[in-house]
Amino acid sequence: MKRHMITIALGLVISTPTLAQNQNQQGQQSEQECNIPANVVVNLQSKLGTVVHSQEPNGTANGGLFKPNRMWSAVVDRQGVLCSVVRSDADAWPGSRSIAIAKASTANDFSNSKLALSTANLYSFTQPANNTLVATGGFPAGSLYGLNNSNPFNPEFQPQGTGGGVPGGIITFGGGVPLYSNGQVIGGLGVSGDTACADHAIAYRMRHLAALDGTPSSDNITYLNVGELPHDLGHPHCQVGKDITP
Repeated sequence: MKRHMITIALGLVISTPTLAQNQNQQGQQSEQECNIPANVVVNLQSKLGTVVHSQEPNGTANGGLFKPNRMWSAVVDRQGVLCSVVRSDADAWPGSRSIAIAKASTANDFSNSKLALSTANLYSFTQPANNTLVATGGFPAGSLYGLNNSNPFNPEFQPQGTGGGVPGGIITFGGGVPLYSNGQVIGGLGVSGDTACADHAIAYRMRHLAALDGTPSSDNITYLNVGELPHDLGHPHCQVGKDITP
């Protein structure tokens, strides 16, 4: 598979929007282009630098381990085609690139015009059974346990710099949000590079700044209390006392 990479600079953000070019059996190339307008993608990805460098309040606007956060951000369209991958810092965790792509794919895959689901919303639904809690009798597996195995990430997209086509992937912790325009899902945004809770805050704020947050229902993170068992849309805290709800 050959890929055509377009590299642009967005302030401090290193950006690599992508268009897919797949070879057919005759060796002829056919493009699989992102269906989100390029200006919309560029505008959305430009918000990464704005959000990670936010200094309110007291430089902890997003929570997380790093100040500023060191993030990867990925965008897919409604068909799952990878439109763009950017990072806010050259020292962002290399492994978070693939996670960001998978988060974008997940949020897009499981949202529609009636229900918005962020990857944070899927955490409790996908947990395995726990039979070690004798005092409470344990608890059963989430109703969507096994979802993480349903759409495997394409390993061709693992190397840095690859892009285009449909990478797939499923991630069920914070950092992925669906993108909406005129009441319809147009794709997904995935962010990774810090705690899952900070990742969610950054993605959620980026989407808002780009005016792609017209969701039919709230998909914001809902924190479980410390020690509370997974249920419904709950997501555990990453750093108690430091996590924020954007």
